[in-house]
Amino acid sequence: MSNMINNDQRPLNFEKCPESNDELKKRLEIEELILKNFDQNLSFGVLVKLSLAPYGLVNDDFRRILWPQLAGVDVNRLGQAPTLDKLQDHPEYNQVVLDVNRSLKRFPPGIPYEQRIALQDQLTVLILRVIQKYPNLRYYQGYHDVAVTFLLVVGEEIAFAIMEQLSKTHFSECMQETMEATQRRLMFIWPIIKFENPELYQFLQSSTVGTLFSLPWYLTWFGHSLTSYKAVVRLYDYFLASPIYTSLFVTAAILLYRSDEILKEDCDMASVHCLLSVIPEDLPFEDVLKTSSSLLNKYSLTVIEKDVEELICQERRQRKTDEALIVKRRRPPTSNIIPIINQWIPNKSTAKSVLLTTAISIVVGVCAYYYKNQYFAAGIS
Repeated sequence: MSNMINNDQRPLNFEKCPESNDELKKRLEIEELILKNFDQNLSFGVLVKLSLAPYGLVNDDFRRILWPQLAGVDVNRLGQAPTLDKLQDHPEYNQVVLDVNRSLKRFPPGIPYEQRIALQDQLTVLILRVIQKYPNLRYYQGYHDVAVTFLLVVGEEIAFAIMEQLSKTHFSECMQETMEATQRRLMFIWPIIKFENPELYQFLQSSTVGTLFSLPWYLTWFGHSLTSYKAVVRLYDYFLASPIYTSLFVTAAILLYRSDEILKEDCDMASVHCLLSVIPEDLPFEDVLKTSSSLLNKYSLTVIEKDVEELICQERRQRKTDEALIVKRRRPPTSNIIPIINQWIPNKSTAKSVLLTTAISIVVGVCAYYYKNQYFAAGIS
């Protein structure tokens, strides 16, 4: 799975935008709720409502307090992180270090060199701690994109506790030994598209684009593919407060939002994959998340799974048909010789036809005798 994600990652933009009036109102609302609670703990229902509503948890100061609560982490019971040298014998150590070194574009620009190195070491330790504690979970490329987001917002200890929880739930399928379950799960976007926009569904199926374009979105909660830090953490608010497979509904919502643009593209795999792989920087995520929430309420996973099973069966039947055609094309065209011979041999046994048949038999016999002698002369039996 490691080579499925493009390493040519775009830098993350940490620029702060001016606060809108609606964001200001939301910030003051959250501030008041936190101040009202002595221990700063909000009820889970309130947390979910705040996270799903426009602008989410607004800023990282609130996320530092509320993300652990959303993830079910007790910040008063955190273990101490081991040093990096104690984890260097782990089989995944080299791969993790390699990926962490590639993630420089996900760190805030302009931070001192020493601080950046410290963050990279913390990120490496965080990841290795999880997969060391749970040997059944396999590290995948893209896991570090999720981990670095939590590290930057809540710090090393809380980030580890959150990643530990998510690795056992939201990302457990992605951390299996093979990516078979992940590939199947990505197919869940097709029934949603089919139900909502049959024309778009037919176009995407005809293009044979598949679901590879959405793999980094699913593996990293879009963290790998977005260039706006503000958009990444806003999505993390939404995903932490939502059911496990919500990122698939967000993927479907993006495709539906871009349907007019997609339908204008050439209907071939390369063109469509190229278009879908890059998420527009001006994508209105609040509108997309509103659509996603609507789709979540509209379609149950049971209905979607049933449709996926039918789609898989169709693909298997098509594959068998295609394989049979390939075998047929590869078969030697010996049968074509018979009609040619029949053209030379008349249907009725006339004197001429007997002579012709006899002549052909003699020629064949002479050729056979000649080649046989040639093989014997060469020592071939």
